[in-house]
Amino acid sequence: MAAVRGLRALLSLHRSVALQPSLGFVPVQLTSTCLSRGLSSSDTKSSEPLPPVNPENESLLENLNLMGVDVTKARQRQPGVLRKASTNEQAVAQFLKGKGASHKVIASIISRYPRAITRSIGHLEQRWELWRNIFETDAEIVTILDRSPESFFRSSDNGNLEKNIAFLISLGMNTKELHRLLKTAPRTFSNSVALNRQMVELLEDTCAELGGKNPEKFAKVVISRNLYILIRSVKRVKTNINILRGSLKLSDSELLALLQGPGAEILDLSSEYLKKNFNSLKQKMVALHCRQADIKKMILSYPMVLYIGLDTLSAKLDCLLKGGITMEQIVEKPKVLDYSTQNIAVRLEELKKVGYDFKKNGISVLDTSRKRFDAKLERLAASIDQ
Repeated sequence: MAAVRGLRALLSLHRSVALQPSLGFVPVQLTSTCLSRGLSSSDTKSSEPLPPVNPENESLLENLNLMGVDVTKARQRQPGVLRKASTNEQAVAQFLKGKGASHKVIASIISRYPRAITRSIGHLEQRWELWRNIFETDAEIVTILDRSPESFFRSSDNGNLEKNIAFLISLGMNTKELHRLLKTAPRTFSNSVALNRQMVELLEDTCAELGGKNPEKFAKVVISRNLYILIRSVKRVKTNINILRGSLKLSDSELLALLQGPGAEILDLSSEYLKKNFNSLKQKMVALHCRQADIKKMILSYPMVLYIGLDTLSAKLDCLLKGGITMEQIVEKPKVLDYSTQNIAVRLEELKKVGYDFKKNGISVLDTSRKRFDAKLERLAASIDQ
């Protein structure tokens, strides 16, 4: 019922914005007008190059420079915007300033996504209100725009945004989950609803094929665990699922458990990168006399190991082995590989000083927060002094 009420509220908001132009959001007519220049009357067959049909708008360039925009970067990103006869840079800047964005943030947004200055204020007000149904403050939205201006300005279709929100609510996502998704992977909401639905259908079909009992819940769980998955292609995710199944020789039940568990977090990786890292891990572990079963066990319990490149992986494993830890212990507690090689080396040295016995006490102490690790060291040091 909460999801239905949320959806009705969004639809009500859409109608109110669309039907009430008297709210005071008056689009500002922009002043950047392109100076007309005559075209060359040279014969089209001449070897002389023709001048550009649409030269850059000199008035716009002047405005952007005064605003502190990096025009060179803007030209590299979206050169066509600088040739437009009419733009909305001053009104857009005023709109963002009214929402709490600083002069520096506004200049940075336009430098990295110049198309922002082509949006009308009415469009931006409506889009902002849709985002505010998910975020509590304007400041949160400004932070996202500063990080990823494309996420807000890329689409001119507010109806599509509203439909995406409704679609995600229909999957069972609540406001908190939508907040995480929009904050982490905002491009999801610029996708067409059909594109997002394709990914959801792939996940539901995968669950059904593997013998899962609740495909809808499975899709929601995977998306919640990997917020980037909706901005990846169906082809990539399908290929990665097949790589995991084939490389690890997984049964249907094993693959299903992996995908709706920690394995969901690696489904957005480049397929080539995933395959390369699996082969590197296998090569390293075989060289250390591990069996295929050990490789499978490590990946099933800690799939994030496949994020680690060969050089980094080798350095971490060598550091642990040199510190007196065995491969059997690493296979049992692979999350120790989550830490940097430097962090691992420092902890090993500190534990050595207090006479810590890894064979007797295990290696779980390495997989703790700094605060808990320091507390453990103090207790060990105190026991030595006594």
